[in-house]
Amino acid sequence: MILVRMASRSGDRDDLLAAGLGRQPAREQTAPQVSEDAILVGAARDGDRAAFGRLYDRYARMVHGVLLAKVPLSEVDDLVQDVFMMALRRLSSLRATGSFGAWLATIARNLANDYYRRSVPEDPLADDSSESDIERGDTGRDHEGPAATILDAVRSLPDAYRETLILRLVEGMTGPEIAARTGMTHGSVRVNLHRGMQQLRAKLSPGSNGPEQETP
Repeated sequence: MILVRMASRSGDRDDLLAAGLGRQPAREQTAPQVSEDAILVGAARDGDRAAFGRLYDRYARMVHGVLLAKVPLSEVDDLVQDVFMMALRRLSSLRATGSFGAWLATIARNLANDYYRRSVPEDPLADDSSESDIERGDTGRDHEGPAATILDAVRSLPDAYRETLILRLVEGMTGPEIAARTGMTHGSVRVNLHRGMQQLRAKLSPGSNGPEQETP
């Protein structure tokens, strides 16, 4: 099962463009070595914009997928840029330079949570969206067709399965690549993909009577 890749919008932040961080076409990459990340982070801290650009190229798909699991598609590309701008400003605070991916994923998740805190109206009665819609980032139809149906089903799954499946099905990342980029263990990625696919098939199956119960 393959979902169509979502096209990015033009108009990236000027200062990111100056750093050579415009969104690049996705391409398959092998899992990065921790030492290489550490070298690039060290160089970026010293003002090497090309080094930070390489980190962007390496991690943009991961950040895009983490955000897509939580916020509306129409907001994802702008938030990707925000995540990297925030990371660039906070790079000096990163102690474990070899854990850049896990650190970046945390920034993305926090920014997604902040997005909803900013979006909640002061008067709860004025909000027409259900709580479940908000949780899965479904505040409106971002796109139409079979891919939209599958994406909506994925975004209704528990957080861990949702994020891992989107990285696999939408962003096209392999299991080992997901582990390398996010800092998750290979075992956790395998479990999330396996259980997530089971629940996704149950939701999409015409004969399903409802969501499959999550395995403890």
